[in-house]
Amino acid sequence: MSSSLVKHYADAESIGVCYGVIADSLPSKQEVVDLYKSNGIGKMRIYFPEAETLEALRGSGIELIMDVAKESLQSMTDPNAATDWVSKNVLPYAQDVNFKYISVGNEIRPNYNEAQYILPAMTNIQNAISAANLQGQIKVSTAIDSSLLSNTYPPDNGVFNSESYVKPIIEFLKSNGAPLLANVYPYFAYINPNNHITLEYALFTQQGPNSVGYQNLFDAMLDSTYAALEKVGAPDVKIVVSESGWPSEGGDGASAQNAATYYANLIKHAKGGSGTIKRPGGSIETYLFAMFDENKKEGEESERHFGLFTPDKSPKYQISFN
Repeated sequence: MSSSLVKHYADAESIGVCYGVIADSLPSKQEVVDLYKSNGIGKMRIYFPEAETLEALRGSGIELIMDVAKESLQSMTDPNAATDWVSKNVLPYAQDVNFKYISVGNEIRPNYNEAQYILPAMTNIQNAISAANLQGQIKVSTAIDSSLLSNTYPPDNGVFNSESYVKPIIEFLKSNGAPLLANVYPYFAYINPNNHITLEYALFTQQGPNSVGYQNLFDAMLDSTYAALEKVGAPDVKIVVSESGWPSEGGDGASAQNAATYYANLIKHAKGGSGTIKRPGGSIETYLFAMFDENKKEGEESERHFGLFTPDKSPKYQISFN
């Protein structure tokens, strides 16, 4: 088989699901890994290193995004602490666990106190990964949300609104051949009353493109981020969609039917190989949020209803991940 065909199959092979744990009565870590495998879910994201989960992942082949937790970011600005973090959380498992990305922080905005730690922490984690000779396997990045973008419509006008924060991070990604992780939520754009977005456009059910050529909001959001990358001189940095989901209750447009429609259509689109207008052709590496409803999560009621499965492991929706 030609290498390009192998790459195509690798690109198209699986969808990811984020494994959130802010809930009680969840299944054991091993049961969760088995649930991923039995459903053909080939990628997982965890939001902090956890030995029991990493043990359960050994030999599973599941590709992993592992976050450096928000609480640890400041300490990672010390190179020795970053080396210790990699030595403890990556090296003992690296032979048997398919680490793909380390996300140094999740949705850290420029006005957060932690923003100052992101780039030094990324640099130190990268150096520790390289010192362990794992830089070919594991890429270091950070996960952003859409609050870092302005002028997102039409998507070509997208720009980072805090270039002094974002640009050095993007330069780091560029120099290390790493992707930008982006949490892309059409749901939150849809419920924003300032946006006047139709449900069909948000759920991938709109017939035909709009006036700027887009048929769904997900692609428009992704392409506005690509436009912003181009404007900071990084057109070749790839975006991995590190979270995307739709709640089944707890807010406007939040229903089991809409969530089922969104997840099914997103899986089909991400794996379908059409890409987006700005990046046509090829699958879109995408992680759905989330494996389980998180009943202990703070914030809006909808935040507790993004799960694809209930804690007893039964599926909330009849959707196929592969």
